[in-house]
Amino acid sequence: MKTLKAQHLGSGREAKHWPKPTLPEYAFIGRSNVGKSSLINMLCGVNKLARVSNTPGRTRNVEHFRVEGTLTDARPWLLADLPGYGFAKISKDERAAWERMIRAYLRGRENLQCVFLLVDSRLEPQQNDLDMIHWLGTEGIPFVIVFTKTDKLSMPKVESHVALFRRTLKKTWKEVPMMFLSSVETGKGREELLAFIAEVNAGWGSA
Repeated sequence: MKTLKAQHLGSGREAKHWPKPTLPEYAFIGRSNVGKSSLINMLCGVNKLARVSNTPGRTRNVEHFRVEGTLTDARPWLLADLPGYGFAKISKDERAAWERMIRAYLRGRENLQCVFLLVDSRLEPQQNDLDMIHWLGTEGIPFVIVFTKTDKLSMPKVESHVALFRRTLKKTWKEVPMMFLSSVETGKGREELLAFIAEVNAGWGSA
């Protein structure tokens, strides 16, 4: 597996604490314990870049990373790890603060190119995932869906869950967002995700 050059730039809840928006940026979001940090580590080929924990709700701020390269391109880009949603074991005030921070980031981050919305492939469509998809669509924020933990099920079962998710979205979406399958155990999806990032990066600053 090719290791990319990656470094943690910082952690913060407000724009003044985030890196200057001078590079294309990609945000990772999903339900608590969906495997965001593990996927980030797998994507970059760096084992302990993002802190992984079995305790949901570990990520409390927007964590920024600078990454140099994809599988085909050396240009740098930014990666943002956002707190997971749907985690109940925090106070109502803390949960509200997370939501305000996440929405302010997603609405206001001018260099944000795409949101990677992670969905647990083992589960049938969850309402909080569907709510986030609806909100991103309403706000006009570009996003793709990444199904995680696909190694935990047989491929027919994974495909069945993805098909159900697609049918659910088709009830309210004319065009279903792009979807990827991933596994941090097998590396599945890494090449496809990095190729997608390289393609988007190629258009950075050309508009």
